[in-house]
Amino acid sequence: MLEHEIKNKVLTIGNRKGQTVYYAYPKSQQKLTNDMVVERIVRETSLSEGDVKNALVSLSNVVCDALQLGMSVDLAELGSFRLVVPSKMMDTPAEVTVKDAMKTPKIVFTPKQKMRDAANKVELSIDRGTTTTSTPDEGNDDSGQGTFG
Repeated sequence: MLEHEIKNKVLTIGNRKGQTVYYAYPKSQQKLTNDMVVERIVRETSLSEGDVKNALVSLSNVVCDALQLGMSVDLAELGSFRLVVPSKMMDTPAEVTVKDAMKTPKIVFTPKQKMRDAANKVELSIDRGTTTTSTPDEGNDDSGQGTFG
């Protein structure tokens, strides 16, 4: 379950400038640690703890090597990783160079249907007990997604 609390803030730009708005903000999320993942895989397979840890380290190395070569990586039922390198808009073809036009590479994860279905089945709740005022840095992640890299 993902628990949220209600926060408010005063908008500083746009049509609703000066208006107080309210929104759901996630409370701290529970975390499945690496050790917990290893333990669960050991229980569900015939692999040893060392085998699972080595496989996860090797997977990380393989994915990093592939991304460094500009390749995408398909991880079966999980999804795929790929690099995206946005380009700035330049006025002339001569200005389009790696140094001037290319932005910082980003890693994009695209989940497969099984993972999207799992995310869509999560139970959500809002704690209506308190309303807090957000700080300027909170609640400004417009992506709605986790970031890798």
